[in-house]
Amino acid sequence: MPSFDISSKVELQTLDNAINTVKKEIQNRFDFKNSHVEIDLNKKDFKVNLEAESDMKMEQILDVLVSRSMRQGLEANCYDLSKEVYPSGKIVKKEIPVRNGLSQDDAKKIVKLIKDAGLKVQAAIQGDIVRVTGKKIDDLQEVIQLCRSSDLNIPLQFINMKS
Repeated sequence: MPSFDISSKVELQTLDNAINTVKKEIQNRFDFKNSHVEIDLNKKDFKVNLEAESDMKMEQILDVLVSRSMRQGLEANCYDLSKEVYPSGKIVKKEIPVRNGLSQDDAKKIVKLIKDAGLKVQAAIQGDIVRVTGKKIDDLQEVIQLCRSSDLNIPLQFINMKS
């Protein structure tokens, strides 16, 4: 029976390359000369820690981070930008978690979306992936299109397609 997996993984090397590109661009920008900027990737916890002198510079760093990450092949919504900037002395800080793996809630949303569509496939949660099986590959491709067109705000990859 044909099947495939829906996952939401961020490759650490790609993320590291994107962060290094952002650091290099910020160092070379004229408006950041002689100002305190720190960009750090915590590889263990998949978090990006940012420090800047002002809210305006923090917004510029976030803009560069998202645009450079997209050029590296990462989706913009792999960063959880919901946390607010907080002041710490003369600087402002922001901690950005990187979404890596499907949470149970997100997996349940995907399964519900597939079941509500009424397609002739079965979707099952297996750890941090969702396995979708069906009798026809065309049905599986419809599921992929459905997931891409829906507004889940989760970076999804479709892997292990087997026929």
